[in-house]
Amino acid sequence: MLLTLDLDSETPIYLQIRDRIVEAIAQGDLGEGDALPSTRQFGADLGINFHTVNKAYDLLRAQGLIRINRKSGAVIRRDARSGPAESGYADEWQERLHTLLAEAVALGLDADEVMARCGSVLESFRAKAAS
Repeated sequence: MLLTLDLDSETPIYLQIRDRIVEAIAQGDLGEGDALPSTRQFGADLGINFHTVNKAYDLLRAQGLIRINRKSGAVIRRDARSGPAESGYADEWQERLHTLLAEAVALGLDADEVMARCGSVLESFRAKAAS
């Protein structure tokens, strides 16, 4: 699995891993049933401690995106084709979205630009998943 991390970023590495995996699911690069590398292998591939990968996997598991068991390892649990989101997810997501949008506005992006960028990102997921 190829993913790009910015080791100089203020975003913790485990969150970058989580974010790249979520993006890969949204784009259709990873789908339900796809296996992820073991934490040790992924850590070695990325040149980071496997505990960092484990932290990312734990977060993805808690968010319902992967399942982990001793025999099969980490596997994608759901993708966009897996049906509707679990009950309550939309409300939880909206809280996070509220904060992200507030950050954009607080840093000077106007509402039209925020909406245009949101639309562009969503369209990129749709286009990538369709290809």
